[in-house]
Amino acid sequence: MKIKKQLEQKDNNTKNTRREFLKKGVLAGVGTILAGGIVTSFNATASGKTVNVLGPDGKVKTVAKEHLKDIGKKTEAQLQKAGREGIPNRRWVMVIDLGKCKNDQRCMEACQTHHQLWTSKDGKGDKVQHHINVHELKRNEKSGGFFMPKTCQHCDNPPCTKVCPVDATYKRDDGIVLIDNLRCIGCRFCVAACPYSARVFNWHNPKDEEKYADKKYNVELNVPQKRGTVTKCVFSADRLREGELPYCVSACGNGVFWFGDENEDAVTNGTTKETVRLSKLLKDNAAYTLMPELATRPRVYYLPEKDRIFPFESKKKEGDVNHHA
Repeated sequence: MKIKKQLEQKDNNTKNTRREFLKKGVLAGVGTILAGGIVTSFNATASGKTVNVLGPDGKVKTVAKEHLKDIGKKTEAQLQKAGREGIPNRRWVMVIDLGKCKNDQRCMEACQTHHQLWTSKDGKGDKVQHHINVHELKRNEKSGGFFMPKTCQHCDNPPCTKVCPVDATYKRDDGIVLIDNLRCIGCRFCVAACPYSARVFNWHNPKDEEKYADKKYNVELNVPQKRGTVTKCVFSADRLREGELPYCVSACGNGVFWFGDENEDAVTNGTTKETVRLSKLLKDNAAYTLMPELATRPRVYYLPEKDRIFPFESKKKEGDVNHHA
């Protein structure tokens, strides 16, 4: 009988020890996160919903549960690491249907809004920034005109990345070319190397600089912007991380943009939400890329301006220079 009681007592002690170990393990895990700087300070609320966690100083702290949501947020270093690695097993591609572009410029406005860029509404013309430009083109003097949205081409053989002396601009495995403005020294070698004029130099302080002052830099969004650095289209890499279409693609109401994964041979239209075979869309519509003779291998394809759904209305002002495709 005595032996039985001793065994029961030993079993209870073991369970209590395991409980304490698990409890300490959980606290230590949260403590590691705290020490990593994801959660830097806490204030208990009057609601009474609090929890004890181990702080970086080794002491248990009582914190409001509502602040624990911050534990899941990434540090700047984690954002940088994810931004360099890209999204596994993806090869992002964009298709632009020139027959559907009306030059509404909603794609441009959405891009400017989410990437902290100056617009014509915000200030003088020398401050206006675009990751997307919509050009008015003609094949020749006798042909009708059309509009062509132009973004960074996210080339598979990008000349811009080869000339950067500090590895600030780079090509990811998922096809996206990004710029890290924490590394960028503003030399503008990449601007000169890009044959598509897709890069913009931040000559001025960014729009809403104070609003973004305390935000962690996210290289996939390229925000906060930074004066003296280069900026460009990033294929809305932050949206792709969340399983969403790019800002410009979603904003267009005319079905101009298709976007998707080349590995899956599928692209989705931002307006109709229709998903089709990428290879069939390109083949059936005689798609092309810009300046193929340069061997840059762009990841942006264009569908010719056949079967235009809108009558062409030039938006050029008198004195503007004509452009030809």
